[in-house]
Amino acid sequence: MGFYKEKTKDYFLLDTQVENMFINEYMVSAPGDYVKVFLFAQMYSDLGVDFSNEDIAKQLSLDIEDVLKAWNYWEKMGVIRKIRISPDNPLEYDVEFVLLKDKLYGSHEDASVTVSDQGINSQMSNREYKDMFDRVEKALGRVISGTEMGEVMSWINDFGIEPDYVAFAVEYCAAKKRKTVKYVEAVIRNWVSEGHRTVEDLQEHIGQMEGRAAEFRRIFRALGWSRNWTEEEKRIMDRWFDEFGFSTDTILEACSKTAGISSPNINYVNRVLESWAAEGSHQSARKDGLSGSDIAAYYKQLRAKDEAEAATRREEVYDRLPQIKELEEEENSLGADLSRLVVSDRIDKKEAIEIIKEKIEDINARRAFLLTDNGFELDYMDVRYECPDCKDTGMLESGERCPCHKEITPQKIKLLQTTE
Repeated sequence: MGFYKEKTKDYFLLDTQVENMFINEYMVSAPGDYVKVFLFAQMYSDLGVDFSNEDIAKQLSLDIEDVLKAWNYWEKMGVIRKIRISPDNPLEYDVEFVLLKDKLYGSHEDASVTVSDQGINSQMSNREYKDMFDRVEKALGRVISGTEMGEVMSWINDFGIEPDYVAFAVEYCAAKKRKTVKYVEAVIRNWVSEGHRTVEDLQEHIGQMEGRAAEFRRIFRALGWSRNWTEEEKRIMDRWFDEFGFSTDTILEACSKTAGISSPNINYVNRVLESWAAEGSHQSARKDGLSGSDIAAYYKQLRAKDEAEAATRREEVYDRLPQIKELEEEENSLGADLSRLVVSDRIDKKEAIEIIKEKIEDINARRAFLLTDNGFELDYMDVRYECPDCKDTGMLESGERCPCHKEITPQKIKLLQTTE
């Protein structure tokens, strides 16, 4: 006597098994669209049916680029393996789903990721990525969508950058009132192409470029132009500052010489300044002999001092009130929970988000009480700039030079250098 089960011929009436390890360890921190790609493809792998990335994109209403990014993400997390079909085309591959139980217990021949490696990867994805998304959402002032989250995650793999680099880029763009994901991606692409791959490098680069960009805008306004400068014009203007050592006031004086010509142009100004440089005149509009590079170096050193003092004050608070650090860690953990909640399918997601936000507000209130009750000002741990108007950059938000620029003297520069 035999026993048989009736088999349905309709694929969509069958079941797809998903390992609990995937749900608990990987799905909770993954972008929503990437999870959709994984589950949809696994359904077809169980059926033994060939299905292309283009088919997946069409069925899930995604861009093909999003599907490819999803496989890059899952490969990086060690959940799938790409089996290359063509050595000449990296986009031609089959996908093998890894048995996560074997991966954990080491029974698979290709156990390239050990238990300790898996723990590290899990911590990296859970901690660094969640901290990144917390900073991203705070900078944007809103909860980002699953699709946007997928795009943000793809930058890490596509550009070879770290999560804190991404968060820094979003914060930088948001400060400039540019809060679209596409704009941030373009900025990151430009930075990486220029060789800036760490946050420290970016901070120095931006500090130099933004101060110089403000000067360029003043020069263009003096010439009656509202457009952006070309690469060649930038090279010429950089030369005025770096090679000739002229101050902005001197350059603006040269720009005023174009008042008598019908079509002002940068080459005319360049010839004037080259003549002055050859004659040794107008080397500085300041009588004290300070050059633009001297003043830029002073501001940079001043900001470093401001930030170091803030770090010292923060450690002082932590030593006296370790509860403050605990509250900040609790707030970071809640931020991670919030990011994880965003990509969940919970029916009560909206209410749960509000609960987390209320907890964060409560933490901020308790932190404020602890600080003031122990004699600290609320902003005691913040960076305190010597000039709050320009935040010790020398330039106001309007692009104009800050009045504190005139107060810099050789004596102030020397005093700052001796106090470090």
